[in-house]
Amino acid sequence: MKKIVFTFLIALFAININAQSIFGKWENRDETTNEVDSVIEVYEKNGKAYAKIIHITDKNRQDAICDKCSGKRKNEPILGMNILSGLKKDGSEWSGGKILDPKNGKEYKCYIKLENNDKLKIRGYVGFSLLGRTAYWYRKNS
Repeated sequence: MKKIVFTFLIALFAININAQSIFGKWENRDETTNEVDSVIEVYEKNGKAYAKIIHITDKNRQDAICDKCSGKRKNEPILGMNILSGLKKDGSEWSGGKILDPKNGKEYKCYIKLENNDKLKIRGYVGFSLLGRTAYWYRKNS
């Protein structure tokens, strides 16, 4: 009986730790309509956080390319594109990386922070974090 209780407690702890992570699938919502326009997967690689677009809800934009991007991303498909790169954990935030806005092709410095288990704050900025824009992603329920 002790083994069953112990196993249950470990499983519950593991689920709770995972729920408080920035990693996983997140919904990006249109600021005007609040409709989901894409799903982004945040993942860890070599101790840093990255994110890529894994689903675009608008069927007419499924094959969209980043025509406003520069460099190697120019004219690459937006679906599957890495838009967040190289963030390192710094206390409760992940910072020191960049985020790409595929709508305008520009990259910004950024930080992300888990507001609660289901809401992720993304702050993109130029120069200082005061000069920027904040967006929120919402955890995707599988």
